Amino acid sequence: MRSDLISGRYSAMSVLAFLVMLLACRPGDAFYLPGSYMHTYSQGENILVKVNSLTSIETELPFSYYSLPYCQPQGGIKKSAENLGELLMGDQIDNSPYRFRVNVNESLYLCTRSPLNEHEVKLLKQRTRDLYQVNMILDNLPVRRFTEQNEVVIQWTGYPVGYTPSGSSEDYIINHLKFKVLVHEYEGRGTEIMTTGEEGMGMIAETDDNKSGYEIVGFEVIPCSVKRDPEAMLKLNMYDKIDSVKCPLELEKSQTIREGERISFTYEVEFVKSDIRWPSRWDAYLKMEGARVHWFSIMNSLMVIFFLAGIVFVIFLRTVRRDLTRYEELDKEAQAQMNEELSGWKLVVGDVFREPTCAKLLCVMVGDGIQITGMAVVTIVFAALGFMSPASRGMLLTGMIILYLFLGIVAGYFGVRLWRTIKGGSEGWRSVCWSTACFFPGIVFVILTILNFALWGSKSTGAIPISLYFTLLSLWFCISVPLTLIGGFIGTRAEEIQFPVRTNQIPREIPARKYPSWLLVLGAGTLPFGTLFIELFFILSSIWLGRFYYVFGFLLVVLLLLVIVCAEVSLVLTYMHLCVEDWKWWWKAFFASGSVALYVFLYSINYLVFDLRSLSGPVSALLYLGYSLIMATAIMLSTGTIGFLTSFYFVHYLFSSVKID
Repeated sequence: MRSDLISGRYSAMSVLAFLVMLLACRPGDAFYLPGSYMHTYSQGENILVKVNSLTSIETELPFSYYSLPYCQPQGGIKKSAENLGELLMGDQIDNSPYRFRVNVNESLYLCTRSPLNEHEVKLLKQRTRDLYQVNMILDNLPVRRFTEQNEVVIQWTGYPVGYTPSGSSEDYIINHLKFKVLVHEYEGRGTEIMTTGEEGMGMIAETDDNKSGYEIVGFEVIPCSVKRDPEAMLKLNMYDKIDSVKCPLELEKSQTIREGERISFTYEVEFVKSDIRWPSRWDAYLKMEGARVHWFSIMNSLMVIFFLAGIVFVIFLRTVRRDLTRYEELDKEAQAQMNEELSGWKLVVGDVFREPTCAKLLCVMVGDGIQITGMAVVTIVFAALGFMSPASRGMLLTGMIILYLFLGIVAGYFGVRLWRTIKGGSEGWRSVCWSTACFFPGIVFVILTILNFALWGSKSTGAIPISLYFTLLSLWFCISVPLTLIGGFIGTRAEEIQFPVRTNQIPREIPARKYPSWLLVLGAGTLPFGTLFIELFFILSSIWLGRFYYVFGFLLVVLLLLVIVCAEVSLVLTYMHLCVEDWKWWWKAFFASGSVALYVFLYSINYLVFDLRSLSGPVSALLYLGYSLIMATAIMLSTGTIGFLTSFYFVHYLFSSVKID
């Protein structure tokens, strides 16, 4: 039996009990954490539908389902337990009054609301015109609907709050839902679930009893607006049977949004047997459209890599190797004479390892870059291997945060080791560690705080609760900061990287150039961006247009290609600067590949202007630009670190081969 994993918060005792069960299990037993493990339902068993936050591609501000005048469940509203990732994404999953009985087709009445007041009418009209979608969940599957545009069937998740017909000034609310639940009849050995005594952890063990039931493998809806007689509806109780409705209806028979109107909510459910098996039920949501585009992106990146690899090959084998071989073949007198006639990169031998300006900031940014790169690589590898199930909402973001926290030890180690290499001692390593632990998280917290004030003012569920703020700060100071300090301490005990040549006391003057060297550095970022921009379009679409992104295999390949391109670009530019006697290569090596972040941010603005034309309101634009800035900063630190480390080891290797004293 298949089981998917979802992140959660567990006590040490529950984890210990889970490990005990792991040792006591029999062959064939399976394990689950709270998420989407297979559940078989018996005939007539009650299933409850859950509702998530209302979302819109126009505003990108999520709101609670019950912020609108919908029917409420009989036992009151109950929030589902949410993990860290769900809270940060603004998900708010609640129970709903919609109730199904397995394999029983029926048409039921829910409730009739009190007459709409001015505020409710204004809110419903605003949510309708902002294209807000209602998101429902059944057995962890989001509801789907289908529309036809230009003879092409388009799949959507959720259904609209209402609609405004073209040429009409009236708004109509969706108050009748026709659900279709796809079920697969299951026959096989039964299961027994052993728990740890705490909610959410357990072991699924197969038994010898043969059992049958129904698995839910699809959840679809046809939304429509139906005007009903409120007097007749008020005589009914919740879940009383009503007549079926054929959708869509004429406008005269649809329910308008007006002050004083009493809106009745009803629904139908139809169960349809399907050949889809439970492990394949997410395939309909994750259909990979545009595979050729992904392959084109990869082929484009390979062309860039081969082009740059050719340049690197020429530098190493035809230029550097030739010069070094010729130099080593000379006797001492000839070497002394040649030293006086040196040109190009050999002239900066006494300055190439001179301490760069803002050395501490460079060490901090390299440390944070390694931390972000490690987090990205591990997360994408696990996602590509299938560990990040889309059924496990928030797992991807939660996993990234946890990885980032624990990789603080790596950031502290490399930041301090680079600091010792540049300074020649460990003095000031604690300051480097604290700065490393606070630099990137500090930028993120400042941006999130500004965005949060805007979201609080809009009363959006996307606003981070104050309790979550303290949780994130506690995780930061209790896990990330101590681990960064431990990593820095280990870095002080590691062996220093010795420079192969001595640095002159008086710095060499850099020859004047016709154009600023930074222009070449900024232009170099276009090559890594060429590797990334096609996949970036799909990522932005998944974030801002509500589409599923699950082609992590392609993303892993693109990431590996991006690493190679960044390394090659930085190496080539560093060699070019050294050849023109520019020994200030440290920061230029970092930004040669890190400047790709500038193009990513500019592309994000281009995407906002041309692909998110429907995005409305200053808060929505601020939200988009804030998150884009965080993404661009992370990319700059990661790609810049890759380029810098490549150039550092290239320069170290190059000058360790030179015997100039």
